[in-house]
Amino acid sequence: MTQAAIVAHRTAYMNAVVSAFAKAVGQLTDPAVLRVLAKTVAVTVLIFVALGVGLYYGLIWVGTGMSWESGGWIEAALAALAGLAAVWLLFRVVALAVLQLFADEIVAAVERRHYPAAAAQATALPLRRDIANSLRGAGRALAFNALALPFVLVLAFTGIGSALVFLTVNAVLLGRELTDMAWLRHCNGDVKGNPVSKVQRLMLGGVVAALMLVPFINFLAPVIGAAAGTHLTQRCMVRRKGVT
Repeated sequence: MTQAAIVAHRTAYMNAVVSAFAKAVGQLTDPAVLRVLAKTVAVTVLIFVALGVGLYYGLIWVGTGMSWESGGWIEAALAALAGLAAVWLLFRVVALAVLQLFADEIVAAVERRHYPAAAAQATALPLRRDIANSLRGAGRALAFNALALPFVLVLAFTGIGSALVFLTVNAVLLGRELTDMAWLRHCNGDVKGNPVSKVQRLMLGGVVAALMLVPFINFLAPVIGAAAGTHLTQRCMVRRKGVT
């Protein structure tokens, strides 16, 4: 492949990703998408609140066992700091896992609006399948982030190196998960046959991973990413059929 052809392919991939995100943002006012967004935000917040409360009472219990009386203020401060660290480290994992519980709803909403023919042929995923996908996705995310942690610590002194490692790892993970959500409804058993190229998945995942670092927008990012992933998957499915 010539250099010009490579540049043309990359430009086409980038245009496809930009178009997918534009369509995804344009559907944020869709009631079906808003319902998924509300449920995703509510469950994600509840998980982190429960984690913070659990840390607080766990520290109280430890302090009582050590006869350490602090009136609860030290425990509350430590729980708050630990909670903030957990949000920074685990938000992407938790938000994506929660989204996957409702993934079929948002993919179906995008397909109904933009791809009615594909929606009519799709196979809706049962809740148990969504739960299984959510657990597998969370497991992969935790494993890959754990493997990346030593590199993050080594590069901490660079200031930006650690962030780049986390962004790259999560871009790969998010790109896969956000397109698999749509592909599973049409795969006919070919679970590993995701038609979206690795380059496009990396672009998609990179944008979503970056958005997850922005306060408040980070709650919208998984939903926008799932909708954009659906557009990319449908586009690539059409291209694949055209080739075959």
